[in-house]
Amino acid sequence: QEAILARTGDTGEEGSELYVSPDAGPRVWDALFECAGDDLRPIGLGARDTLRLEMKYALYGNDIDETTTPLEAGLGWITKLKKEAFIGLQALREQRENGVPRRLVAVVMDGRAPARHGYEVVDEAGEVVGRITSGTRSPSTGKNIALAYVPTGEHRIGCTVRVRIRHRVETGIIVKPPFVQPDTGE
Repeated sequence: QEAILARTGDTGEEGSELYVSPDAGPRVWDALFECAGDDLRPIGLGARDTLRLEMKYALYGNDIDETTTPLEAGLGWITKLKKEAFIGLQALREQRENGVPRRLVAVVMDGRAPARHGYEVVDEAGEVVGRITSGTRSPSTGKNIALAYVPTGEHRIGCTVRVRIRHRVETGIIVKPPFVQPDTGE
C-alpha cells in the first residue's frame, strides 16, 4: 500500500502527516495505535486549530481567503513578486508599492470573553474597522487569543484593539506572534 509521509505541519508542533488511501485508513490507524501504545493519543480538529492559532499559522477560510492578499496576512515572505506572471501578480505589486490597507495581527484579549471568528473590530466611535478571523482560549497560555484584520497604522505591537462581543466592546492588545514559542527540542 502506498503512503506519503510529510513534514509540512500546520500546528507548529514537531511531527509528521501520513497520507494513505481511504480504504487503508482504518488499518493504518489501528496499526499505529497497536505499535505506539500509550505514547500515541488521538486528537481532533479543535486541538489542531488551537495549536495553529497559538503559532499564528493562517487557516484558509478563516484568516486568508479570496478577499485577502498574502501581503495583508503577513505572508509576503512566501510571495515571490519577481516570478513570471501569475493570477493576482499585478494587484500584489500595486499593493506593495502603494501600501497594504490592513494587516493581520495577533491579539491577547484583556477580559474573560474570547474574541471569535467574525466578531467586529471597532474604533473608539464604534465604527467597524476590521474583524476577528480566529479566536479561542489558549490552553498553553491560559489567555484568550485571536487574529484580527486591523487598518495599517493601528497594527503595531502594543496598540489597543476594540472587539464587539455580545453587544459590548472588549479590549485587547496587539502582541508579537507567535503566542507560544515553538519547542526547539533543546
